[in-house]
Amino acid sequence: MNLYYKIASKVIKTKSSNEDVLIEELENGNQKIIKIKALNDIELKKATISKKIRFGINDKLLFNGYQTWTDTFEKKYFSKEHNVYTLKHYIVKKWDLDKYGDATFYKYRFNKLHGYDLFYSKGKKEFFIYNLNYKNAYLNIEYIKFIHTLRLISDINNIKLKKNDELIVFNYKEFNNYELGLNNFQKDFSVTSNKLFGYTSWYNYYQNINENIILRDLDAIDNRFNLFQIDDGYEQFVGDWLDIDKKKFPNGLSRIVEKIHAKGYQAGIWLAPFVCEEKSKLFREHPEMLKKNKDGSLVKCGCNWSGFYALDLERKDVKNYLRNCLQYYKDLGFDFFKLDFLYAAGLSLYPNKSRAMAQDEAYQFLKDELEGKTILGCGATLFNSYQKFDYLRVGPDVSLKFNDVFYMRVMHRERNSTKVTLQNTIYRSFLNNHMFNNDPDVFLLRDENIELSDKQKESLIIINSLFGNVLMTSDNIATYDNKKKELMNKALDIFYNASNKKFVKKNRNIHVEYDLNNNHYKFIYNTKRGSIEWK
Repeated sequence: MNLYYKIASKVIKTKSSNEDVLIEELENGNQKIIKIKALNDIELKKATISKKIRFGINDKLLFNGYQTWTDTFEKKYFSKEHNVYTLKHYIVKKWDLDKYGDATFYKYRFNKLHGYDLFYSKGKKEFFIYNLNYKNAYLNIEYIKFIHTLRLISDINNIKLKKNDELIVFNYKEFNNYELGLNNFQKDFSVTSNKLFGYTSWYNYYQNINENIILRDLDAIDNRFNLFQIDDGYEQFVGDWLDIDKKKFPNGLSRIVEKIHAKGYQAGIWLAPFVCEEKSKLFREHPEMLKKNKDGSLVKCGCNWSGFYALDLERKDVKNYLRNCLQYYKDLGFDFFKLDFLYAAGLSLYPNKSRAMAQDEAYQFLKDELEGKTILGCGATLFNSYQKFDYLRVGPDVSLKFNDVFYMRVMHRERNSTKVTLQNTIYRSFLNNHMFNNDPDVFLLRDENIELSDKQKESLIIINSLFGNVLMTSDNIATYDNKKKELMNKALDIFYNASNKKFVKKNRNIHVEYDLNNNHYKFIYNTKRGSIEWK
């Protein structure tokens, strides 16, 4: 191991214990733990371990993306990662395109592939590694291709240790066999499996919702549903969660909650608790509540809405405000909380905390405040979501075009894309029932306000029903014809009853198999066209 730390304004690198730090290495079978004890006051930068591993050009490599929206799929040796900074600098700066993922704190290079907290390889050279130290530090897993080196980087940057303080800097398990590694991972992480079939307002109306639309779509769904969720657009501005838009919802939300409960569903609400937009009253009237960078500038999180910014989650007034907002919706009777844009908790460093520490504490705050409620996390780091959220989105937002409009395809790795999210749904399916219940995002079968082909709609609903524990739509299902009803019924049967699900990637196609009602089914999913061919 190489440990990098700072003392008296000087960065020091050491491979072993010295006058500043005591290093202890422990190995237990496939698990490796490295602890340090400070012998003087020090500020940590990073710790690294390098391993020589030669992956073949046809081996399938999966590097888990930074957050839930980050593209995550099996790659090959010569694959390249999309770097947002290949765009013109003024475009990135104008639209804050580098804020959604890890681009502001990780240097992308053409000769490297990387991910966070979990990596595997299938093929001639098998490997599986995962992080057990996620509360302290991300495990950044890099593969430097031309020197055949797998480098493990413990992101302990910004942690200060006083004399005699101790910290675990590495705690991971690694295996030279994919199946063995997967089985151990799924034993170490386990949650209760619960399936949700629901409605969300977002992917049809976006922010253009009102009381009439919500009540109309509520009337359309039947007793097979168990969740009805109101998404973004009910509030005046993002961040002003106590200000319901009276023009859209003149009677407030309590009457709608009562109607949702009367039909026997959980009532769901969407919030982005860690951010506020520039047009919000919170932004204008309480600048002291906004997170600031070291240079005093505000921490901007992206270009959604009117531009949006991170709240300072270490301030008592911020926590009290969020506590009051969450209590308000609990008092209205909401059972289900979709909490979005959660990556904002780790965009800028907090004093004496790694990014992982900041994210973990922020997510724990949400869990504590919503004890007894159901939480779906979105735009969050995955390992920090374990035991914090019941459900977690595992890909980016579905788009109404299969791969979104052309100019979006060169944006950040977290962009909206049905093409990308379907692959994330498949390749992150091994997390389902283990780290959380996977949310693959919505299916859409309607004909209006959409540009997906019928084949792409079929792929979306079938793959979502196979590989997730959440099946949701934003359609008014009262408009479905018999063909659409039959496809939804088929998907529901798969969703609740399919077993022995398997997939294997072959070039740009993914071959899928599963058992259902004493029958065995196969199809080939074409990732480029978004179509399913049944075998």
